[in-house]
Amino acid sequence: MESESKNLLELHDIEAGYGRAALVLRGLSVVVPPSSVVCLVGPNGAGKSTVLKVASGMLVPRSGSIRIDGRDVTGDGPQRMLQNGLAHVLQGHSVFREMTVGENVMLGAFTVSDEKVVRERVEFVQNLFPIVGERWKQLAGLLSGGQQKQVEFARSLMVSPKVVLLDEPSMGLDPKTTAKVFEQVARMRDAGTAVLLVEQNARRALETADIGCVLDLGRVHISGPAAELLADPTLADLYLGGQPSSGTDASTRS
Repeated sequence: MESESKNLLELHDIEAGYGRAALVLRGLSVVVPPSSVVCLVGPNGAGKSTVLKVASGMLVPRSGSIRIDGRDVTGDGPQRMLQNGLAHVLQGHSVFREMTVGENVMLGAFTVSDEKVVRERVEFVQNLFPIVGERWKQLAGLLSGGQQKQVEFARSLMVSPKVVLLDEPSMGLDPKTTAKVFEQVARMRDAGTAVLLVEQNARRALETADIGCVLDLGRVHISGPAAELLADPTLADLYLGGQPSSGTDASTRS
């Protein structure tokens, strides 16, 4: 019998790497509660993107376990993980530029056979991301980088995932567009979809997240409420590129 869990996604004591190379993840554990944004931050080489590859089934861990809603799904490949309730939005832009916005979004529903459900999901993503509905019949390649990212988000939600995995959603975007993208991440969370986020713009990501996890050398070095991590002066110097926001008392462990 599978154990009950209050978390949608659990990675427990994961060890993983590529080929015969040294391990990238060394006993890493991360949990994603319902309706939350969990953000992974840390230096280059800490293993952030590898965590998402393990979670989505792109990389099978050498040891450890993966659970979704308390059910062990360790070893399931990407297609099974999608069926299990995980959607993965990859790093960079992944829209098909010569296809319309609508065609791009509908690709996310290729496993959904019920036309009524598809129509309901289209209405849902168009309401959540208005630009998707407004540009539905336009070529996706004509959209700005931030608008294309919203198309990718909409496509990922067409299968009603429990958790969306986002890898560097702000990559290549200017500050104003980055702010808009993180607004959309918050909207996904507020609409009931949990998010596991990897982001180099650590401070901006933690401002949106509910929970922050600082990775170093393939392990979670520190985790806790994102606001507390932002306020910790030691973390600000080591991982966030400067001092914490003023007016907040630092209280996390070092």
